[in-house]
Amino acid sequence: MEVDNNWEDTPELNITPLVDIMLVLLAILMVTAPVIVYKEEIQLPQGSKTAKTQEDSKIEIRVDVNRNIYIKSDVLQFDGFADFFVVFSNGYDKNTQVYIRADKNLKYDDVIYILKTAKQSGFSRVSLVTDG
Repeated sequence: MEVDNNWEDTPELNITPLVDIMLVLLAILMVTAPVIVYKEEIQLPQGSKTAKTQEDSKIEIRVDVNRNIYIKSDVLQFDGFADFFVVFSNGYDKNTQVYIRADKNLKYDDVIYILKTAKQSGFSRVSLVTDG
């Protein structure tokens, strides 16, 4: 019995199963990678429970229907408000919140004048307060 071996033929590699396995592994990795969460134990320093953060100071300007202006305990006439407020504002940080509470029966120009005076004094956080 004679075996005929033909050594001239080169064997071909079938890499299709290898590619299939690699694609399945890649798909599994792509699905599980976003779910992986690393947890590290971190001990944070303890803060003081007795010290509270300082609340922002505020300036409240109230205007009644007779155009009287109230700032803290001071009562002003409408005509002298601009000069008083410029001097008054020098003692405050310009990031201080300014609230304007005006009577609803005042003219629009009067309220805008007070708003403009507060803005020109250097305050950037000026708000009009309403009910409701």
